[in-house]
Amino acid sequence: MRHLTPLLAALVLTAAAHADDVQVAVAANFTAPMKQIAAEFEKDTGHKALLAFGATGKFYAQISNGAPFEVLLTADEETPVKLEKELLAAPGTHFTYAIGKLVLWSAKAGYVDDQGDVLKKGDFKHLALANPKTAPYGATAMGVMKQLGVLDSIQPKIVQGENIAQTHQFVATGNAELGFVALSQVFKDGKVTSGSAWIVPAKLYAPIRQDAVVLAKGRNNPAASALVKYLKTDKARSIIKSYGYEL
Repeated sequence: MRHLTPLLAALVLTAAAHADDVQVAVAANFTAPMKQIAAEFEKDTGHKALLAFGATGKFYAQISNGAPFEVLLTADEETPVKLEKELLAAPGTHFTYAIGKLVLWSAKAGYVDDQGDVLKKGDFKHLALANPKTAPYGATAMGVMKQLGVLDSIQPKIVQGENIAQTHQFVATGNAELGFVALSQVFKDGKVTSGSAWIVPAKLYAPIRQDAVVLAKGRNNPAASALVKYLKTDKARSIIKSYGYEL
């Protein structure tokens, strides 16, 4: 126990008395790190996080209609505030767990240049992005293309994924030559893991602050409060950072 941080040690001691499950809705861009964090969370605390992945906007609609989620990890900072105002989340529990980065990615090596000039050349049939109405990364991608002055010419080539996970799949399978995805989907331990990519400069879009919040249905579940505390531990933060997020 002496090797654990005080926060993690407290979580372990609490879990020793009683372990619970917690239903967690997770923005699709955070799939890989959250799976890893959930496994460590269960090992360290005994609590089990039951994960569902999807678009932030769709989760908002589901929660508004009574979905049984107890913790929400979004891809924006507005949704938790809305849920708190609507009494669907525990007041004062939201916080930023990660700051996401947008990347233009192709599964083909050498296809996307490191300046993103491929967008201006337009030598492609399809560009994938997540539905901007429900997925913050999709809305951000639209804003970037507009700022670069290429949106009008590219618009007819855009194919939309239901969420960022489906968008990544479109590009990974070659159904779209390239697409805007979350850096975390193609990045691990300091490098892009496959294909070719342009990490969109931060100056081209507002920071993608991803907030977590305890939902009303999780207010009295010890596993819900334990999970949001665990996201702030050094172990969880190290995992998050390894996927290219800022903290």
